[in-house]
Amino acid sequence: MEGWDPNTKSTLTQIPLLTTKAGPRDGAPWTQRLKEEYKALIAYTQMNKSNDNDWFRISAANPEGTRWIGKCWYIHNLLKYEFDLQFDIPVTYPSTAPELELPELDGKTQKMYRGGKICLTIHFKPLWAKNCPRFGIAHALCLGLAPWLAAEVPVLVDSGMIKHKDNTTSTSES
Repeated sequence: MEGWDPNTKSTLTQIPLLTTKAGPRDGAPWTQRLKEEYKALIAYTQMNKSNDNDWFRISAANPEGTRWIGKCWYIHNLLKYEFDLQFDIPVTYPSTAPELELPELDGKTQKMYRGGKICLTIHFKPLWAKNCPRFGIAHALCLGLAPWLAAEVPVLVDSGMIKHKDNTTSTSES
């Protein structure tokens, strides 16, 4: 955590660390890991809300907890830019971090892979590997997606690659 800003350090220390090293193929231990994931996500969400920094909603899209969907948003120039968020839990989880996807931004930035998967290789993946299995989904959002949105959304907006939903022109007349 050396070199991190105090706000990031403070946020990270308040997200519970996980203890169960289990992936989707591990049966009962995976169920225990999912419970820990939910506790960490709830703690992170509550902390964000109490700090007026609410910026995502996610939930498991299947009972096994291997597919997650939701929304994330970023405020730029007092305008809210909202994006679909989705990811699958890799079979090698938690050794391998999930690949977070923002499908509607696919092809709009070089810091993204095919299918809208955000680039986390250089900065986040070594951090994940060092903290496996203590990091989980909440940590991936905090240390992966949040900084990516903060770096990329302003550039995408300023370059005209994305437009605010209220800034689109309508062809129908009322």
